[in-house]
Amino acid sequence: MKVLVVGGGGREHTLVWKLKKSPRVREIYCAPGNAGIARDAACVNIGAEDIPGLLAFALNKKIDLTLVGPEAPLTAGIVDAFQDAGLKIFGPSRAAAEIEGSKVFAKDIMARHGIPSAGYAVFTDPAEARAYIDKIGAPCVVKAEGLAAGKGVIVAEDRQTALDAVQSIMVDKAFGKAGERLVVEERLTGEEVSILAFTDGFNVVPMISSQDHKRAFDDDQGPNTGGMGAYAPAPVYTPEMHGQVMEEILIPIIRAMDAEGCTYRGVIYAGLMVTAQGPKVLEFNARFGDPEAQPVLMLLETDLVEIIEAVLENRLDKVEIKWKDQACVCVVLASGGYPGSYEKGKVIRGLDQVPGDVVVFHAYQHRLRSRR
Repeated sequence: MKVLVVGGGGREHTLVWKLKKSPRVREIYCAPGNAGIARDAACVNIGAEDIPGLLAFALNKKIDLTLVGPEAPLTAGIVDAFQDAGLKIFGPSRAAAEIEGSKVFAKDIMARHGIPSAGYAVFTDPAEARAYIDKIGAPCVVKAEGLAAGKGVIVAEDRQTALDAVQSIMVDKAFGKAGERLVVEERLTGEEVSILAFTDGFNVVPMISSQDHKRAFDDDQGPNTGGMGAYAPAPVYTPEMHGQVMEEILIPIIRAMDAEGCTYRGVIYAGLMVTAQGPKVLEFNARFGDPEAQPVLMLLETDLVEIIEAVLENRLDKVEIKWKDQACVCVVLASGGYPGSYEKGKVIRGLDQVPGDVVVFHAYQHRLRSRR
């Protein structure tokens, strides 16, 4: 089997590493990949959002299966394009990927179907958003409606921070079109947990729980990042809570998507806050989390290809998915200054001295040169 992985970060390296262990896989390509991925797969100089280029490559190479790592190509319709060309691809359709691509879509569908989440209001006018913040006060959460590379969410501890967020998102257009609509949410308090699940649109099989940490420095200090690491399983996620999450969140959202004409197949990621009133949804993502995928997939015993084929063939209930009875920790190493301006071009040394039970995944995405 020839497999193509779309993307070039740590999550995609983890997918490549896991796929390489499958006896079903003969060749692995990754577009665009990175220097670390190049040790395990053939990297292709095509951007993750270049859907025509990726499709042409997959057809030319007779790719048997494609996995999509990042959210942008999913919300742009890469799954629809590949399926229309008769190719197998793992991930939700463009319509289903709106669960991540549009925070308004996600909040509205949760509200219609009674899925527990924070109270919210939606705005297209910055003056109305400011007036609402003046009315409810702080703390609150201000979100750009669309994709903003994980940076479009501002947790405002005070009124001025919330008003500044409205200015940045809606007036200054810090995130472009992603800020044309704005969501202001009630701030939930508690401990966060990430629950990823495989689904074929009807059956839902959760993965082992995980928790990421976003602050750049020790002791939850420093700026928020895209994720400085994660561990699995998460002790806060008890067996009792698991039953509640399945019955009140994961199964209902998959049923809701199907009922509204956008059947969801692939991996769904539920970012939850464990509040005093029980678990509530912070966000849904339409793909493997990053860095949660790293520890979670390290603990997966079952062949990933076997699971993916069951999803694509609507027989997920026929596959037994097994997990190692262990724990796993992912620690992100970043250059000084990250997530702001940071030093680049440093050589990574010591990879030949890594212990056998440790795997190094490379998260730096390759910068494409123009193709001629």
